[in-house]
Amino acid sequence: AVLLRSELLLVHVADGWAARHFDRLKLAESEEMKADRAYLEDTAAKLRDAGLQVRVHLALGDPATEILKTADTGKCDLIAMTTHGHRLIGDIIYGSTIEQVRHKSAVPLLVVSAAR
Repeated sequence: AVLLRSELLLVHVADGWAARHFDRLKLAESEEMKADRAYLEDTAAKLRDAGLQVRVHLALGDPATEILKTADTGKCDLIAMTTHGHRLIGDIIYGSTIEQVRHKSAVPLLVVSAAR
């Protein structure tokens, strides 16, 4: 979630094969992307029911790059991310998304442990 003034901008980055090649190959939205969008909309509806102003954005591609781009274009004041810890080998080789965002973000980053 990214806090945009008094509005929340919920962002999820679909990073599967179809998402990474979506525009270039003019692909149809994958089942994974449809599920991601539905999850965002469902979460946003719950937050709206609690009285918050919420927008959603399903980005496609590299998570760190897309999070930083969305925070910049949305003129966000804060980026909030949850930890996942589910890509051990990839995190060791390439670094985690949180680490990449932390080192390149121009705005504060809030990291919260995901509920188990």
